Amino acid sequence: MKILLLEDDIFLGDLVREHLQERGFEVVLSSDGEDAYERIQQEHFDILLLDINVPGIKGSELLKLLREQKINTPAIFITSLNTAKDVKEGFAIGADDYIKKPFEFEELDARLEHIIKIYNLDQKIFTIGDITFHPEKKLLIKDGKKTTLSTKETQLLHYFFTHPNRTITKEELIANLWEDIPTDATIRTYIKMLREHLGDVIRTVRGTGYEFILP
Repeated sequence: MKILLLEDDIFLGDLVREHLQERGFEVVLSSDGEDAYERIQQEHFDILLLDINVPGIKGSELLKLLREQKINTPAIFITSLNTAKDVKEGFAIGADDYIKKPFEFEELDARLEHIIKIYNLDQKIFTIGDITFHPEKKLLIKDGKKTTLSTKETQLLHYFFTHPNRTITKEELIANLWEDIPTDATIRTYIKMLREHLGDVIRTVRGTGYEFILP
């Protein structure tokens, strides 16, 4: 699991990175918002840990920009601000949680574990009914029939499984799964291929995108 840590306090950043690496996370440490933004555009991250007051683009401005681009990677704010207004604004921007400085690693671990749980980030195998999906193996099993998926099919299906029962726009899929902007026909082709394997669990939301239906 890969974490982007935005922290301009070099000492604290190194401590947090070392702690998370000991827990088995892959951690990319950035000290300013512009560098963090470039990295997020170029790499996939499972969780964002964003200090608010950093050089360049502030953590709050960075997250607002990402959410406008439909990049919905779970995010935890690191902040020394503690008023109700600050917290409310953070959640309004699109933060999933926040942690106040100074903090103990036990609290950080608890907040990360909560994010991992609600987004199913640690789930290696997904199962609904007679469908079993192994993302790491790019393997889909339905009614006992095994199908090896392409890389893009795997990425799409994993995104659907981790964002179920809500409308996912085409723009969101492009922002999270493609480096170059695909045509609408390309997206429809991949959706059609997944439907051939899965049936009607992927529903088209006319003019907007798709919805992945889990019971």
